[in-house]
Amino acid sequence: MKARAIIKSPKNFNKQNTYGAAKYIRQINFDKDTGDIIEHESSLEFNDELLAEEEKYDGYYVIVTNHHAKEDQWAINAYHELWRIEETFKITKSDIEARPVYASRQDRIEAHFLICFVALVIIRLLQKRLEYLFSTTKIIDCLANTCCSHLKDNIYMFDYYDDVSRPVGELLGIDFSQKFRTQADIKNILARVKNSSVAQ
Repeated sequence: MKARAIIKSPKNFNKQNTYGAAKYIRQINFDKDTGDIIEHESSLEFNDELLAEEEKYDGYYVIVTNHHAKEDQWAINAYHELWRIEETFKITKSDIEARPVYASRQDRIEAHFLICFVALVIIRLLQKRLEYLFSTTKIIDCLANTCCSHLKDNIYMFDYYDDVSRPVGELLGIDFSQKFRTQADIKNILARVKNSSVAQ
């Protein structure tokens, strides 16, 4: 153990390289200017009691919370969900491309981040409603590729369909498997989705 090595050869150590181990040594003093251990002011002795106390908790992971009225399981579940915060930062940077910002006016910068935030909320709601079966990247790719080409007259062809399309379509009330639609069909879908969004 490093603390025992410090006690044995204090000249080889200083305040910087004893970090973490010094707490197990009683009466260790450092020179304020150099950081060296002042041997004549130190009575180096290993703190067996502190080690024994800390060994009681070996193998345990402690979660600290200020929500004392909550159940233990609530704190555990909240901790397990923290990774989603990190993932959200990653999504805004990579999938939604919040950065870099190619705008200089304050109002346009604010508009850019508002759009990114709304997109993030929508994608997160979709992901939750889909019970996290798909990553945000897969959902965004599916929606981005779901577009149509004008064939002739009033006929439009939807030529993209993947494993995400069906559950997303069921959630939104749109049959993405239907390959050909008229302009009236498309307008009806947009109106229906808009009305259902307003109702909710």
